[in-house]
Amino acid sequence: MSEITVVVPSFNHAAFIERTLRSIFAQTHEPKKLIVIDDGSKDESAVIVERVLKECPFPSELIVRENRGLSATLNEAFAMADGDHFAYIGSDDVWKRSMLEEQISLLDSRPDAVLAFSHAYLIDEDDNIIDSTANWTDFADGDMLPTLLRGQIFSSPGVVYRRLALERHRWNEGSILEDYELYLRLACDGEFARNRNVICGWRQHGSNVSSDMPKMLEEWIAAQDRVADQLPLSREELDRIQMELKFETVAGLVRGGCKREAVRIFRENIGGARSLSQIAKLLARLAVPRTLFHANRERKRRKSIAAYGKMTI
Repeated sequence: MSEITVVVPSFNHAAFIERTLRSIFAQTHEPKKLIVIDDGSKDESAVIVERVLKECPFPSELIVRENRGLSATLNEAFAMADGDHFAYIGSDDVWKRSMLEEQISLLDSRPDAVLAFSHAYLIDEDDNIIDSTANWTDFADGDMLPTLLRGQIFSSPGVVYRRLALERHRWNEGSILEDYELYLRLACDGEFARNRNVICGWRQHGSNVSSDMPKMLEEWIAAQDRVADQLPLSREELDRIQMELKFETVAGLVRGGCKREAVRIFRENIGGARSLSQIAKLLARLAVPRTLFHANRERKRRKSIAAYGKMTI
């Protein structure tokens, strides 16, 4: 049976960390070991982890130290890992009990795949399901590079890595979005195996970096530039892709309330439009009052909660 090391980088999630750990304990494919690294939490996270790990049904270890950042924490944990596969889950996210079993089985059936990924439920502070990434896009299966270059990124809680693939690459400790650059590099090495099932919960709250669209766009471009020498693209082709990416991000900036930034990027990258109709749609979005976007978002949130209910393991 394939063996896997599971890692939880813990940081100031005292309200959620026990839920995360118990979703790992419940896995139908038992990890070889669990490593929790508390990255300088200021709350009671470490105390909670120490208590809950006493009930862990497999070998586990807690490391408590000063803050070094998520990428450094993941690199530290990977150096301690063994087994055939590696997975990490944020200290506020949760797994369905079949997550590891499904992803490891998928990798076993796809020898050319460097990782397996899935869709995720978006959950709020109370475990209400407020959306699903399955409603956003149908991610590619196999060659993920074109999808990644367009800024379409799956959520990290659903990922299981083939450990040998990670031996060649590490998380960039200078990157704001810790996974994106790694995904780009891995996509140049092999296939990404897609699991259509929703097997994890991705917590959404105000402290998520992924909620800051301008910062994400800046890091997408920076990460692409850092791996440009590995990409099967000319500089001119990459410049065109980046212009299209910036233009397509305008809609997300408007939804997030960053209208001034959206207008600037719209003007500077109008050459990235794929059609006149795309320009017209974005102009219409720019004209909509911000309050209307917030009202529509809240309506969709209530509708999702009514349809999905709460996240269960």
